[in-house]
Amino acid sequence: MEAMPVAIITGASKGLGRAVAAALAGRGWDLVLDARSAGVLEASAERMRGLGTRVVAVPGDVRDPAHRRALVAAARELGGVDLLVSNASALGAEPLVRLDALPLEGLRVALETNVVAALGLVQESLELLRASDAGAVIVVSSDAAAEAYETWGGYGASKAALDHLAAVLAVEEPRLRVWAVDPGDMGTDLYAAAVPDDDAPRPSPESVAPAFVRLVEERPASGRYAAPSLVGAGR
Repeated sequence: MEAMPVAIITGASKGLGRAVAAALAGRGWDLVLDARSAGVLEASAERMRGLGTRVVAVPGDVRDPAHRRALVAAARELGGVDLLVSNASALGAEPLVRLDALPLEGLRVALETNVVAALGLVQESLELLRASDAGAVIVVSSDAAAEAYETWGGYGASKAALDHLAAVLAVEEPRLRVWAVDPGDMGTDLYAAAVPDDDAPRPSPESVAPAFVRLVEERPASGRYAAPSLVGAGR
């Protein structure tokens, strides 16, 4: 039987992570999924198993090195790592606040989750990614990484740092594809926590997930991409 490609996806119990995982599962990918909430994660994983793919749920915190090792070990058991999606994110403050009120500990949590843990997982996965015929890394960015929005300073700074790590990784690992993806506006729990008073309708994560599938299937050059343009162009 032909081996299926394997993806590790963090923050996959709900929102964008779950939507991307479900889209890949529908295309035959085997998955290792991470989230902090074990029950919600397992429920999401079970739904994806119904699509006929192998799904391993590994609850934990991506900031924990032992948890990152467990994610990669689970992927190794499935056959390797062909794709790593760093989607798990922390805001730094909920709701978001101006920089003059941003708790420094909150900023540390955002940097540890959004940047340090993402690099740590790349380092842990790199041997298997290099061994893949189509190794790829996706980091989930934000327009706040490139634009100055009031109250989004800490989160945006962490995502800007993540963008730069992805760009350097692409130079250092030319055999891999490394994409930073700005998913655009979405209706997610993360956004609701960031700006709880904003109840304007926003696109669902499921409407954005096809952009990630397109990157994986078409393998354009490493770089930074806006998901809405990928969804709207050529399909």
